[in-house]
Amino acid sequence: MGLLDLEWISLEHRKLSPLSTAIRIGLPIGLSFAFFSATFLLVPPRSAWILGGLMIAYMVPPAGKESVIPLGIALGIPWWLMAAAVVVLDVTTCLFMSLNLDLAMRLPFLGPWISRFLSGGKAFMAERPWLTRWNMLGVAFFVFLPLQGTGGVGATLVGRMVGLTPGRLLLAVGAGATVEALTFALGSDFIWGLITTNLVQGLTVLLFVLLAALAIYLASRWRKKAQEQK
Repeated sequence: MGLLDLEWISLEHRKLSPLSTAIRIGLPIGLSFAFFSATFLLVPPRSAWILGGLMIAYMVPPAGKESVIPLGIALGIPWWLMAAAVVVLDVTTCLFMSLNLDLAMRLPFLGPWISRFLSGGKAFMAERPWLTRWNMLGVAFFVFLPLQGTGGVGATLVGRMVGLTPGRLLLAVGAGATVEALTFALGSDFIWGLITTNLVQGLTVLLFVLLAALAIYLASRWRKKAQEQK
C-alpha cells in the first residue's frame, strides 16, 4: 500500500469501534509526544522543556510560525529544531483532522470555527481559484502563506474542498509547512546573529522586516474589505 493510498485515513464520518477511535485519536498525539521526547537527546533538558512550551503555545491561536520560531531561537533553541517542531505539529494536526474531523467539529471553539469555515467554503474557493487549479501545489502554497488559519486545521479543510486524497494532503501540508518554517527559522537566526554581533545593524534589519510584514498585513486587510464591498 503506497503513501498516497492510505485507505485507513478517512475524511468521512463513520461509526468506528472504540479501539479504532482510540488509535485515530492517539496516533497524532503520540507522534507529537514522541518527537518532543526525542528532543531531550538533541538539546539540554532546559532547552527541551522550553521547546515543549513553545509547541503548546503554537497550538493556541493567534500564535504562529512568525512569532513562535523567532522566540524559540532567541531563547536558545537551534533554528533547525525549531523549524522541525512546527512542521511536525502542522503534519500531526493535519493527520488528527483527517482521522477525526467529526470529533473535531464537536470540540468547543474549534468546532464552530470549522463549521463557519466550511459554510463559507464556496466563497472562500471563489476568492482563491488557484487552489483548485494548482491542486496539491495550491494547498502547499496555502500552508506556506504566513496568515491566520493556514496551519494544519485550515489546510485539511481546504484540501478536502479541493479533493485531495489524505496521503496527498499530508504531503502538501508537510511541504508547505517545511518551506515556511525554514524561511522563518533561517531568517530569524540570521537577524538574531546580526543583533548579537552588530546591534544597530541587526535592529535596522529587524525594523525593516517588521514594517514589510505590517505592509503585507494591511494590504491583505484592504483587499479583503474591497472584496466584501463588491
